[in-house]
Amino acid sequence: MKILVRATNWVGDAVLSIPALQAIRKCQPQAEIQILARPWVADIYRGQPYVDGLIIFENKGRHRGLAGLERLAAELRRERFDTAILLQNAFEAAWIAWRANIPERIGYARDARGWLLTHAVPLPGPGGSPPHESNYYLELLRRAGWIESLPDSRNVRLQLETAALDRAEETLVSAGSLRGRLRIAFAAGAAYGTAKCWPADRYAQLAGRLIAEFAADVILFGAASEKEVAARVASLEPRVINLAGNTAIGDLPAFLARCGLFIGNDSGAMHLAAAVGLPVVAVFGPTDPGGTAPLAPLVTVVQRRVACSPCFLRHCPIDHRCMTGVSVTEVLDAARPALHAYAAQRAERKSNGV
Repeated sequence: MKILVRATNWVGDAVLSIPALQAIRKCQPQAEIQILARPWVADIYRGQPYVDGLIIFENKGRHRGLAGLERLAAELRRERFDTAILLQNAFEAAWIAWRANIPERIGYARDARGWLLTHAVPLPGPGGSPPHESNYYLELLRRAGWIESLPDSRNVRLQLETAALDRAEETLVSAGSLRGRLRIAFAAGAAYGTAKCWPADRYAQLAGRLIAEFAADVILFGAASEKEVAARVASLEPRVINLAGNTAIGDLPAFLARCGLFIGNDSGAMHLAAAVGLPVVAVFGPTDPGGTAPLAPLVTVVQRRVACSPCFLRHCPIDHRCMTGVSVTEVLDAARPALHAYAAQRAERKSNGV
């Protein structure tokens, strides 16, 4: 059996869909499972045990426009898939699967695409499934008859290759981070929009206090689109190491795994940090941690509840009070338990000669 899974387009959503991918593998252990994903998402799945292959949807290259979509559909048609499971919600995803002549096409009946699906699954209504977004993808499988109940998805982990970890270590050292020093990863941006971003000057103040109190290396990560906010932080606190825009998304999990703590906004980097086992301090504002908090046990959410939150807007139309109301001290206090635990573990390793 050959299964095509159309992945989501956002990094955070891609991580939150991993429990569904694991459930597909468990349901069909002998199947060949390939994931169709856009380039910035595909590398997250590379080398994971629930994936046999990746098909890159080059939406800005050879698959651009209607002619490009027809080209992609023809490529998929040659693969002779038996089933397509559409985790992405768009009409386009169903249209491509239909044009690829995939006999079984499973997806939510939304965006006017139900007629293109052989299993058009009704959307869960209010209370129709547990609120966390990971259950949205699992509920699709349950309603399609692939699983009987929703599995426990509270701890998602990515497998990392030793070679990737070694490359990340060498890059960090080349950038000025000392071997063996506590590293704290910052992600001051968010692809969704500025409303999700804690102010850059507060990241800078926090970095200064962490460097002074814990002798830490603070390292800024982010996509190319987030270079400006990272540069703002670095201009206010020159001791940080700024790698924003200089690390590919596929390499980011290994970089994060070489750190001892992650502090950032509700973002794809936050989910990747949790998925490699890093303690996470996440600053939430316009979004709801009940729906998108990382799937990991070592997560602390810092949030200032205000009347207009969660609004889910990309850009705040008023005074950004949900984020400006979060102080540097609050975030530092949230980070202290993980930092003290890290120090205790390092002391124990030293005493054991490790």
